[in-house]
Amino acid sequence: MITKERDLSTCAPGDLNGVFTPLLVPWDEKGQVNEGELRRFVDWLIRRGIHGVYANGSIGEFTRLTSAERRRVVKIVCEEAAGRVPVLAGAGEANIAETLEACAAYTEYGARAVSVISPFYYPLSSNSVYAYYAELAKNSPIDLTLYNIPAFASPIDVNTVRMLAEFPRIIGIKDSTGDVASMIRMITAVRPLRPDFAFLAGWEAVFAPMLMIGCNGGVFGSSNAVPEVLCSIFELVRSGNCGQAMRTQYKLNPLFYAMLDDVQFPEGFRAAAQCRGFRFGKSRQPMTPSQEMDLSTRQQEIDAAIAQLLAWNRESSAIGEPLPVADL
Repeated sequence: MITKERDLSTCAPGDLNGVFTPLLVPWDEKGQVNEGELRRFVDWLIRRGIHGVYANGSIGEFTRLTSAERRRVVKIVCEEAAGRVPVLAGAGEANIAETLEACAAYTEYGARAVSVISPFYYPLSSNSVYAYYAELAKNSPIDLTLYNIPAFASPIDVNTVRMLAEFPRIIGIKDSTGDVASMIRMITAVRPLRPDFAFLAGWEAVFAPMLMIGCNGGVFGSSNAVPEVLCSIFELVRSGNCGQAMRTQYKLNPLFYAMLDDVQFPEGFRAAAQCRGFRFGKSRQPMTPSQEMDLSTRQQEIDAAIAQLLAWNRESSAIGEPLPVADL
């Protein structure tokens, strides 16, 4: 389990394995990107053991940034990561031309790969989703990962993923459905053809089970606040201690839902990360006075939940013997 700062002298970016943090973006008093705080946050995450960082994700409010701001965020993150961990850069724009321009820019900045959300706003058929990604795969100067989040964009079904995996430029998928059965089908369909294809979970409430069925890792908003706990789950499953991994999963989930439920996304996650000593400012999405009051109350609940979870994680790190999964 990772509870100490990483030895940066031996760290080098590798495959898309482990825990990636989809970065929150700190805002200054004027509502602009707070570069200094973003750099401090990325460095802290890396030193706490995160295996990679993901810029311009949903939790980073990429749709509320201008294209210039999205590029600036990726550039800052790549500079601060400085090769210590791989950087995934969200490159999904409103059309293929702008997405490819973003891919070119992120290649220049040093990103390991880009993550491209499936087409949004206009509902598309599976054939149209395939055609979209195929066009990107044929023309992108950088490796691509698919991003499946049906709540906000056209779904990417298992057969489409299998066909897209035939393009060497497409190297993995982030799937935010939390559907374990669907992930099993996807891995079964793709891995025999592409053993190198990375499967990243995007719903931390089922992180341990996703690892147990064969996922390479995950991209989780909760790691903005408790990177140690997500990394512990990864290391526990990798070492075969699935019982303790599930115990940790059960301890994590109440915090996850406290950050997610009945609060404007991603304000609960922003409140949690601020608990670790960072200044994220206010979201660009305005809130009513009652929403602000509710968030203030939720902040206290989240602070207490984080303190309890981190204390439990530190204490449980001394457990060395595997525990049965049923011993929860």
